[in-house]
This record gives sequence, C-alpha cells and structure tokens, in this order.
Amino acid sequence: MSSAELNLTQLIDQAPWREAVTYRDTWPHQYVLLLKDGQAELLKAVCARICAGEGLVGRFFRITPTYLFIADHKYWFMSPCAEMDFDADADNPDDSKEIVLNRAPLYRDRRDFIIQDGDTGRRADYPVNPPYQSPPQPQPQPQSAKE
Repeated sequence: MSSAELNLTQLIDQAPWREAVTYRDTWPHQYVLLLKDGQAELLKAVCARICAGEGLVGRFFRITPTYLFIADHKYWFMSPCAEMDFDADADNPDDSKEIVLNRAPLYRDRRDFIIQDGDTGRRADYPVNPPYQSPPQPQPQPQSAKE
C-alpha cells in the first residue's frame, strides 16, 4: 500500500513512537518527530484535522494546547499548526525546524481536558480537587396510571 493510500489511523500505527523522558513518572506520553522520523505525512494529517475544527482546546497546568482525540489517545503539538513548516529539508535537519507530535493514552476523566495543580498522571491519584462537579440532578417521577 502506498503512503498516499494510508488513512490517519494507519499513519499513527506505523509511526515510530518513543517514550518521552520529560514527565515520565507523572504524565507519561510518547512522541514522534517530523524530520528525524520522517513523519511529515502524519503531522500534516493531524494538523489538517485540528485546523478543520476537530481539535479541542484543553489545559495542561498553565498552557492551553489543542488536543485531537483519536481512538484511545489524545494528540497535541506545542505550537499552533499555522506556525509549522512541514517542508523542512529532512536531509539537512535543523533543530529549530523540528516539530514534535505528542500523544498520551486517555484517562477517560477530566484530566483528558483539564490538568490543574495537584493532579498527577497516576490513575490512583484521581480525583484531586476536580474544578467542577455538577450537583446531582433530580430524577423525574413516573406518572401514575390514574392521572
């Protein structure tokens, strides 16, 4: 199958994801690189989806990355897609042109969207002061048959 025929999930599956050292013990995640890993097609496809409005702005402490949710992971860049040069020369890599695509497994709780002081990426530590908890909603009472 040629790369032109690959869909986004196939590109994701074929990418050489590596474990990130930063936040390894608190916010484990993986990443792939545009130039070093030759992942222009994948990074362009993720940016296209974000630019098409499929991303969701979240919060990781004091920064607000745009997350793209696909299957069991969320994906994000540290810079806006509009600022990225996907046509950088892979044969002459310049660190200033390298682009990183990050991904992390979903928690399936508010930490997928909002990370706040006191949070960790360890599942056993949830919840720590959730920012908002909706009050219990009253349940509708069934109508009696005599009414």
